[in-house]
Amino acid sequence: MGPGECSLKRLIVTGDDFGISIPVNEAIEAAHSNGILTSTCLMVGEPEQQDAVSRAKRLPDLGVGLHIVVVRGKTTLPTDQLPNITSNGVFDDNLVRAGFRYFFSPKARRQLRAEIRAQFEAFQVTGLALDHVNAHNHMHLHPTVLSLILENAAEFGIKAIRLPAEKNGGLGSILLSPWISLMRWRLRRAGIRYNDQIVGITETGTLDQTQLLSSIATLRDGVTEIFSHPATGQWEGMDPAASDFKFKEEFEALISPAVTAAIKNSDITLSTYKDI
Repeated sequence: MGPGECSLKRLIVTGDDFGISIPVNEAIEAAHSNGILTSTCLMVGEPEQQDAVSRAKRLPDLGVGLHIVVVRGKTTLPTDQLPNITSNGVFDDNLVRAGFRYFFSPKARRQLRAEIRAQFEAFQVTGLALDHVNAHNHMHLHPTVLSLILENAAEFGIKAIRLPAEKNGGLGSILLSPWISLMRWRLRRAGIRYNDQIVGITETGTLDQTQLLSSIATLRDGVTEIFSHPATGQWEGMDPAASDFKFKEEFEALISPAVTAAIKNSDITLSTYKDI
């Protein structure tokens, strides 16, 4: 079997955006300690990343990955070193425009390379073991972004990367299918582990108890990652695009007794990326 292939039902349950705010950090810690969450991914440039690291060090079984940010977020390097890929102190919030810039502009690619490396270095400084890598808004599907991530694989010990291949397809998945296939081939070629399918793209911001129980009941064989955006509440400075996310409902779903029972009464093994 190649990387990512498995005949058993293994489930990685991830809370994204660790470090972006205290309400997110609180929810991820509680959902791991008292619920089904097994994994998270750290945003090293965000204001509460040190609080997130402190919490993670109290949770030795929590798989902590690096959430690479190249759009809709803060940088790690000073923005005066990134003039072609930032504006007003942050990355572009337009994914398509950023994607074209990263693909066609040599200056943008040089700055992107430096920023991605700086994010790996910042993660390494935390002393946490690197469980996996993914990117904010799934930008690691972009061939340039993925190439720059893979450049760091040997030095920073990248063993696993999230494959954003939706379990049930959908229009977005169909349109992205060639890029997902290319990514799968490149990860296999590099010897990088990955999940077989993912839940949480179509359900972004709405993964409440009903959605989560449905996903668990229909889980396929193989390695599935369910990712969500739990938080104990909203916070100042949050992305306006996420203003209607059901953060608290997603958190409550992860600690729901009904959800815990559904996992316990199934043939599903909760895992992290290091387990696959």
